[in-house]
Amino acid sequence: MSFAALAAPASAQLATPAATPVAITASSIPVQAPAAATATLQVTPTPAATVLQPVVPGRAAVLSSTPRPTTGLTPPTGTADVRPAVTHAGLWPMVWAKTQAVAPALTEQEECIAIAVYHESRGEPLDGQLAVAEVIMNRAASGRYPASWCDVVKQPWQFSFVNPRTGHMPSVDRASTSWAYAQAITRIAVGNFADALPADVLWYHADYVAPSWGRRLAKVEKIGAHIFYRAV
Repeated sequence: MSFAALAAPASAQLATPAATPVAITASSIPVQAPAAATATLQVTPTPAATVLQPVVPGRAAVLSSTPRPTTGLTPPTGTADVRPAVTHAGLWPMVWAKTQAVAPALTEQEECIAIAVYHESRGEPLDGQLAVAEVIMNRAASGRYPASWCDVVKQPWQFSFVNPRTGHMPSVDRASTSWAYAQAITRIAVGNFADALPADVLWYHADYVAPSWGRRLAKVEKIGAHIFYRAV
């Protein structure tokens, strides 16, 4: 079964708007009161705005309250919540922190995941990028695919950015924001800091294609431009 990869979207530029602090002051304003008495209206100055940098949230802060369906894109009526899903907004503070921190270089196996995230899902929401990383890890742990992350990525005819005959992976722009995000997402996935998908989700494809193998699987989630599946 093969993946349909995205066509190299432009890198996402995430930004948190920084409000410009404006200090508003007001002096005492005299008000003429009856009977020649003078009253003073005190106006409290507006405090300057404070801009807070993102902080690393705990695991609970990353999870949303959206129930994940057992199967299909919509939870069947009466089903119990399966597990919460991460969100793009919830992941952003952690991704931001991971791009700022001085961290050891990725291992060879981790870099294979990061390269796949970069080529398959750069420009996608952060939870979509995390989901791509988790599919690779899920496959390696499933016993149905090669046991190492690099072998999963390089398996012929699985990821469209990989040359199926040689296993060669194209280069990445290591100075780009997209690569910084891909590395951060990989560290989050490998460290199990947040989950985007259940462990039995092993397949996905882009939403602009409809491979025949998708009809033999159960849809779990659509995140960004990718639809994710588990076995029926």
